[in-house]
Amino acid sequence: MSLNRRQFGSAIAFGLGPIALSGARAASASIVLKYGTAFPADHPGTTRIKEAAEALRKDTGGKVDLQVYPASQLGSEPDMISQTRSGALDLMSTAGSNLQTLVPTAGINGVAFAFKDYAEVWAAMDGELGNYVRAKLARVNLYAYDKVLDNGYRNITTSTRPIVTPADLKGFKIRVPGIPMWLSMFKALGASPTAIQFGELYSALQTKVVDGQENPLVLIESAKLYEVQKYCSLTGHTWDGHYIFGNLKKLQSLPKEVQAALALRLNAAAVEERKDVARMNSDAQAKLEKAGIVFNRPDTAPFREMLRSAGFYAEWKGKFGDEAWGVLEKYTGRLA
Repeated sequence: MSLNRRQFGSAIAFGLGPIALSGARAASASIVLKYGTAFPADHPGTTRIKEAAEALRKDTGGKVDLQVYPASQLGSEPDMISQTRSGALDLMSTAGSNLQTLVPTAGINGVAFAFKDYAEVWAAMDGELGNYVRAKLARVNLYAYDKVLDNGYRNITTSTRPIVTPADLKGFKIRVPGIPMWLSMFKALGASPTAIQFGELYSALQTKVVDGQENPLVLIESAKLYEVQKYCSLTGHTWDGHYIFGNLKKLQSLPKEVQAALALRLNAAAVEERKDVARMNSDAQAKLEKAGIVFNRPDTAPFREMLRSAGFYAEWKGKFGDEAWGVLEKYTGRLA
């Protein structure tokens, strides 16, 4: 993309004031950009982007209209990815795991028990690991912005017992999204994972098709899973985030000052969204405790060791490749 670090710095130098579009551009029709996301309308992954859209409108004197479509209004995430690649959709956000059919390494941040805390997550995603994936996405006509949205650490809830050690997962019936790496992880830990659509999860828990599930705390609270679950083990077994990206050729065709304004506003929105999610996680735990959920925080070292001995890390190192895995381990320490 033609926007480079120097231009991004120039955008920051503009501050919050308008970025003037000169000559014929200023007299031309508004630039309309469509942005799609699966996040609900009230999720900060949507509300912060809407704020960015309003700021962008002011920055450009009303010339750029970034239209935000939440809650998968423009289609499923795979559909929106296809639309973005073709140019039918300009911008969107989605988890790296949803991009793995195009860029296998895009889901590497979801490796089980890789990041011990958010400090490691953001160092990696804002640094070399994120840059590695962003460079791969550019090869398939997708330009990813520097800052990634937070979708949270995933934790295990159960109706039967808290998960304290890997032994507690032996034979445990758990719902997992149909993501190969996550299914592989729970199999390696001795559980019996079942892929079930999120819309069917509550019913599956209620009817004991599965005895547990795993999701970020905010989603556990908002989906009222506390009504059909008793325990929540803060395993933080995988971290999930959304890349903000767009059609590379379309973005390259925009005036450079618009490219700079987009980068400035979307990256700033992601940073604010991360703060929102941190607050929401804290609030969600308090609400879940009030609703009767019993929390525990297991030691993750035995889980990591079991995955290592079961060959999970070696398997996924082979799938991601030595180069990508080496970048990951710069931040996490040795996994495989």
